[in-house]
Amino acid sequence: MITGHFGLAAAVKSAEKPVPLWALMLATVWLDIIFAPLFLAGIETIDDAPGTNGGYGDGIIHADYTHSLVGALLIAAVTGWLCALWWKNRRAGVVIGAVVFSHWLLDLLVHRADMPILPGNLGDLPRLGLGLWQYHALTATIEALLLLVGAALYWRAARRAGGRATLLTVLIVASGGLTLALDLAGI
Repeated sequence: MITGHFGLAAAVKSAEKPVPLWALMLATVWLDIIFAPLFLAGIETIDDAPGTNGGYGDGIIHADYTHSLVGALLIAAVTGWLCALWWKNRRAGVVIGAVVFSHWLLDLLVHRADMPILPGNLGDLPRLGLGLWQYHALTATIEALLLLVGAALYWRAARRAGGRATLLTVLIVASGGLTLALDLAGI
């Protein structure tokens, strides 16, 4: 869902001019950025879903800290608070925090039921996830649509503001398209 996350960040940028696009793009994948060192340390893991070879959307992701509901809310709140302090702009911090948490909401749509409610899956509560990744073509289409709609909203807003609308929009679509192609290829 990386491409879909980037599309959402571009859409948010169309409405939140003071928040830098780079910060929104980083915020939208912040949970995965924190996941990476935990994965490398073996704290969070990925297994192939039964009956698959682990390609696009075919993983059971055990991100019990970064992708738990409460963990994602805490990461989003701390990130938003730090950004508000850094930029001395409360609204920008709220926007960044909301974009960080949007990652969890989009992942809820695509993940199989592998997202815990509490960090570390405390209490062994039911795991969440609607499982759209089981339908590769549908999920890839949704991601592509999120990217294109977000890029179009960004382009329209940037053009009205007199910014570098076309170049940045092409970069958003090209990098998002390449990311989706690599995901679909299992890379």
